[in-house]
Amino acid sequence: MGKRVAVVLAGCGVYDGSEIHESSAVLVHLSREGAQAEVYAPDVDQMHVVDHVKGQPTEEKRNVLVESARIARGNIKDLAKLDVQGLDALIIPGGFGVAKNLSTWATQGKNCIVSKEVEDVLKAFHAAKKPIGLCCISPVLAAKLFPGCEVTVGHDTECEK
Repeated sequence: MGKRVAVVLAGCGVYDGSEIHESSAVLVHLSREGAQAEVYAPDVDQMHVVDHVKGQPTEEKRNVLVESARIARGNIKDLAKLDVQGLDALIIPGGFGVAKNLSTWATQGKNCIVSKEVEDVLKAFHAAKKPIGLCCISPVLAAKLFPGCEVTVGHDTECEK
């Protein structure tokens, strides 16, 4: 039997959830390599809902777990029930949902707060010395939680030197 990999989603849609192309690519590549993906998301309300045609927030309310189920084709579990013991690795695709629904990075930058459930999961995989894959914006979670972990976001003039 292949490896069991937890994939944590943050909703559905690049502007207010998980980036669909990244999430799908992760799931396809895990499948091609014989891994069993177990998809999780927190059962919380989204920070806001964005109309992806207009690129503007709406008055709608949506749930991160329910929206993530769209990508997972309904085969999804509440992040609060993730048990690192039976899993071999963790992957968190990007999308602004990471910065809005898994943390407060979108509004607070480096002073953000990572949701308790996400923090617990990341720290559990790290403590167990199991692989953690972070795509796009999601490395900011590790930079916030793990001392000595540094990342750049966007264009950093220090990196040009």
